[in-house]
Amino acid sequence: MTIKVIRGNPTPEELAAALAVVRARAAAMAATPSTTPPTSDAWSDPSRIAQHRVPRPGASAWTRTYWPA
Repeated sequence: MTIKVIRGNPTPEELAAALAVVRARAAAMAATPSTTPPTSDAWSDPSRIAQHRVPRPGASAWTRTYWPA
């Protein structure tokens, strides 16, 4: 693993702290079983938006809202 400082001039203590965070995150990711699918937040799941069918257009379609009640 290579870490490159692109901007700024970190002190050795700041660089060591950043490296410790990166190593801890890598160790946590390595400890998770690979068979477990990654979890995602419910709000970012696109399937939650289209859980109900949208009414088909008809004679009174202009009076209906997109979101079913």
